[in-house]
Amino acid sequence: MTHLAEVASTNEWLAERADAPEGLVVYADYQSAGRGRRNRTWSAPVGSSLLCSVLLRAPASDAQWVVAALALSARAALADRAGLAVSLKWPNDLLVGDAKLAGVLAQASTHGPVATVVAGLGVNLTAHPADVDATDVREASGVVVDPGDLLSATLDHLAVRHAALVHDEGRDNLRREYLAALATLGRRVRVERGPDVLEGVARDVDATGALVLDVDGARLTVSAGDVVHLRTVAGAAS
Repeated sequence: MTHLAEVASTNEWLAERADAPEGLVVYADYQSAGRGRRNRTWSAPVGSSLLCSVLLRAPASDAQWVVAALALSARAALADRAGLAVSLKWPNDLLVGDAKLAGVLAQASTHGPVATVVAGLGVNLTAHPADVDATDVREASGVVVDPGDLLSATLDHLAVRHAALVHDEGRDNLRREYLAALATLGRRVRVERGPDVLEGVARDVDATGALVLDVDGARLTVSAGDVVHLRTVAGAAS
């Protein structure tokens, strides 16, 4: 594990070392060029967040489940360390209520049947952006969590989930855990994919991790995009 006082981006730092052995982890006190989804700028005061990335490998077909495993592991660690009840928004944002607490942003490269995944995790610990619906661990729980301790707990949970992915049963169990944690199901949502926008009811997540939508009676799958929760729809979950 590498700890940096400052880095442009933990994901970029790790992507430059993607040939390293699996399990390499970097975390930083500050990112000067952190990015969120759709290449948005993402910044946080020094020491106010857990900012980390982990290098993982998996069958190419399981790349999304590797990322989901990290989100679920952070969720479990937050329950352990701060007593927080956290849900997920597809694909990998962590929420308290409707407020964003954390997010996972990943990039994958495929070599034959194997994907190398650089998965970055950012958790608001003592501060959060003021211009979006967000929260932080201290605000939501009253607990101040040490970033290194939260990272260690997350990695402990991740080791178990990642190891389980090599078996069909483990993959099925991870998918069930993910579905149970997902606040997106049963919601009317807007999915933004660049200039394209879809609106429908989130029904399911398929075996590849894609979101299944009911759009005016048509069943569509979405493998990537920004999701906005609109409202709960009675009886919508599959």
